[in-house]
Amino acid sequence: MFDNPVLISVIVLTILSLLKVHVIFALILSALVAGLVAGLPLKETASIFISGMGGQSETALSYILLGVFAAMIAHSGISNLLIQKLLKIKKPNKILLLLLIAGLTCLSGTLIPVHIAFIPILIPPLLYFFNKLNIDRRAVASALTFGLKMPYLWIPVGYGLIFQGIIATEMTSNGMEIATSNIPIAMAIPAIGMFVGLFIAVFLTYKKSRTYNQLATAELAAVSEDEELMKKFEPRDWITILSVFIALGMQLWFGSMVIGAMSGIITMFLGRIITLKDGEEVVQDGVKLMGAIAFVMLIASGYATILKETDAINELVNAVNGVTGDSKFITAILLLLIGLLVTMGIGTSFGTVPILAVVFVPLCLAVGFSPLATAALIGTAGALGDAGSPASDSTLGPTAGLNADGQHDHIWDTCVPTFIHYNIPLFIFGVIAALVL
Repeated sequence: MFDNPVLISVIVLTILSLLKVHVIFALILSALVAGLVAGLPLKETASIFISGMGGQSETALSYILLGVFAAMIAHSGISNLLIQKLLKIKKPNKILLLLLIAGLTCLSGTLIPVHIAFIPILIPPLLYFFNKLNIDRRAVASALTFGLKMPYLWIPVGYGLIFQGIIATEMTSNGMEIATSNIPIAMAIPAIGMFVGLFIAVFLTYKKSRTYNQLATAELAAVSEDEELMKKFEPRDWITILSVFIALGMQLWFGSMVIGAMSGIITMFLGRIITLKDGEEVVQDGVKLMGAIAFVMLIASGYATILKETDAINELVNAVNGVTGDSKFITAILLLLIGLLVTMGIGTSFGTVPILAVVFVPLCLAVGFSPLATAALIGTAGALGDAGSPASDSTLGPTAGLNADGQHDHIWDTCVPTFIHYNIPLFIFGVIAALVL
């Protein structure tokens, strides 16, 4: 088991990331290690890796389009309304502010389907505000990651509907039928673990003040404090809000983030919020916002393909089957550990579920887990590692906003804190869900 390509590759990825090797190089090197350990020739490993990058092409395109949409929203100026309201609060409560950020982030995956694209727009101007309050940005990263993860685990709207649909479809196709409507029931207990992690991070771990330097990147927020420049709500803002709802409606209707984002973009153009003259500049800004993250997702897809081709995940599960016997408790623990390993490497819960379901469902049937317990195990195993993975959009997004002034480290200020505060509670509550459902 200890010579398993997945295990070795994820360890390499973790070490490289902790040593601050850029996530793109860390993923490529880890993918090559996985292939070589599995006995694949270097040329074949590289070929599989490159061909596998297309697996996340729709997701990458979605992120770029959502980045353009978010840049248009920023260009409209409506995001400054929230910033100005915050700046006018004379004695803001830091904990309430963090909980508000977590709540607003929850909307990005449900009612306002821009996902992480809003973070590089909204968070950099707020850094000025965070610095004045001496808020520890690790707490902000924890709040953002909570808002990006918890809704899709539990709430059957937007990304949650997609994630839960994948669980139901993969379970059914592998021999255990379950309705999509039952997945929120199965994921309720693991979702509680997310709330526990958030409250520990906000109320305990990062409650103390932390000092940052006020740099030029916070100029937008500083200017917003000028009462003469305070923005008033205008008719164009209603058009911007309309474009958001149109994007949401089209995404839900067609089940496509690409169609949803394009609908919002077209509405912004038709409403003259963005003119054709400004279009090129805004599109470039949007690509800058999300282009790097989209490229990381493509590379992560290539890495996932390498792991699939080596058949190393099946070997891990077979090794688990030989150790656990009929013990549900031990089986649940080991299955979740496998999920943690795989998702840490791949960096996406959505992409991990189909990989795990193929081998999890037969094993859960053999041990005697119910469909709800199996769904909880697969969903939690898929989500484990999403927080804390250097290749996950749940960590890349927060870093993209919080490091706008170069004072927030991706690994030590985002990945490590979110790994500790969310993967540990998720693991514990995932085991509880598997045993009680």
